[in-house]
Amino acid sequence: MESPRHLFPHRTRYLNTATYGIPPTAAHEAALAAERDRAAGRIRPAEMDEHVHRSRAAFARLLGVPVARVAIGSQVSPLVGLVAAGLRPGADVVVAEGDFTSLLFPLLAARERGITVRPAPLAALPDAIRPGTDLVAVSAVQSADGALAPLDAILDAAAAHGARVLVDATQAAGWLPLPADRIDLLVCAGYKWLLGPRGTAFLTGTEEALAQLPPLAAGWYAGEDIWDSLYGTPLRLAADARRFDVSPVWNSWAGQAPALELLDDLGIPAIHRHDLALANRFRTGLGLAPGDSAIVSLDVPPGTAERLAAQDVVAAVRAGRLRCSFHISTTEEDVDLALEVLTG
Repeated sequence: MESPRHLFPHRTRYLNTATYGIPPTAAHEAALAAERDRAAGRIRPAEMDEHVHRSRAAFARLLGVPVARVAIGSQVSPLVGLVAAGLRPGADVVVAEGDFTSLLFPLLAARERGITVRPAPLAALPDAIRPGTDLVAVSAVQSADGALAPLDAILDAAAAHGARVLVDATQAAGWLPLPADRIDLLVCAGYKWLLGPRGTAFLTGTEEALAQLPPLAAGWYAGEDIWDSLYGTPLRLAADARRFDVSPVWNSWAGQAPALELLDDLGIPAIHRHDLALANRFRTGLGLAPGDSAIVSLDVPPGTAERLAAQDVVAAVRAGRLRCSFHISTTEEDVDLALEVLTG
């Protein structure tokens, strides 16, 4: 795949999608247009609903799941909270040590109901699943260093012991092929590799797993007929995954829809090859072996991130290490300039 860099408005050398994604120009303009309409008093809610419908459909296509099994939210942690609320008292939950806290904290907070949360090293997670384990919760790609979870082994071990698997795909969806058809529950924020503004998130899963989640955040947007669900009783939630929807952040969904549609048009296999090629070009330039992640984490001297920033190269520091991430808004020239700074 040729780099679609021309579709993006930024001029920095951007190696920081793991923090937030750069929007394609079309998505950026759509979000701004929604804000201009709001300022002018010309927001039309039905048009805002269409942005949500487009985003939901594009996310479903991207992951290969039925659109009826996709719910929308604003952040990941409240969606994980629904999963935590659906656990039985005394449930046994296995998590990866050092995982992102938007996944861990809602489960750890459920300890007040007698739920046990057992951390295990990422690579050893399949072996930590045992008879009586209820849930395994893991990020498909670790935020701190880009390590990929052994998802197939986790899914096999969970199936053997009757446990469900909750995957946070925030650092994976948009570049990494995922076995979504095998995952019981999946949550994902849209503002990183899905290139949306902050304020969009998704929940999907199997019919059986979704059926056990309580719609604790149900509001008018979770109704079967949204605009006939504004007032009064009785409870009349959507029959599909929309029963978990929360009222959308309008401007964010205006920007999310075109970004998701671009990713869908490019296709995850092509994006995966592109992103890994850039990450491995970076690794090779540093004398490192090729890897399997679009995120590269490095031990570097203090001040390295600042030296990069002085050359307009944007990266991040996480867990005391330099974290560089490579997506479709990044080019080979961006990688090479970063290498010049790091090796010069």
